[in-house]
Amino acid sequence: MRTTVTDSIDIRNVRAELAERQARSPLFSRPGFLIRRMHQIHTFLFAQETSEYNITPVQYSLLTALDSLGEMDQNSLAIEVGLERSSVAEVIPRLNARGLVSRTQVEHDKRLRLVKLTPAGKRLVKKMASAVQRAHDRTIEHLSPAERDVFMLQLIRLVEANNPESAVPFRLPDSQLLAQDESELGHRRRA
Repeated sequence: MRTTVTDSIDIRNVRAELAERQARSPLFSRPGFLIRRMHQIHTFLFAQETSEYNITPVQYSLLTALDSLGEMDQNSLAIEVGLERSSVAEVIPRLNARGLVSRTQVEHDKRLRLVKLTPAGKRLVKKMASAVQRAHDRTIEHLSPAERDVFMLQLIRLVEANNPESAVPFRLPDSQLLAQDESELGHRRRA
């Protein structure tokens, strides 16, 4: 079921507040600027919360994808996290040098390299989880819990709607699988 944000808010008040804030700066009328600025802020908060681990958000995304999906080739890994293949090809050797991932060449195709998380990589992902969650929480802490849910829903909708327009593919979860998972989750909650 698709809901709209206007189902539970007074749109006139939202438009009045939006107009007031946008009057303070022309940049506040530009979604691209605001998204980039929030990315800068989140990257800073991530660095603050995870400084002891010396891992970037991109590196953490790669590590968590490998943790949840297992060994895969670098091209597939790039699609799983929505990064350019060249970026993944630059980051993986750094993670490998730290002993967090291992790489092997595929026998039947020497161009392909498989990447998997090492035990040290698995431990690091687990150790970092609470620090990373604090960074995510701090990024949206100035919104009420209901506003956070709406914000996250809107971000997901925008990513899903605009994903085909991206120069870098990102594998979106299959909506049929999601509907099945949500149905099963709802059934388990009722049981």
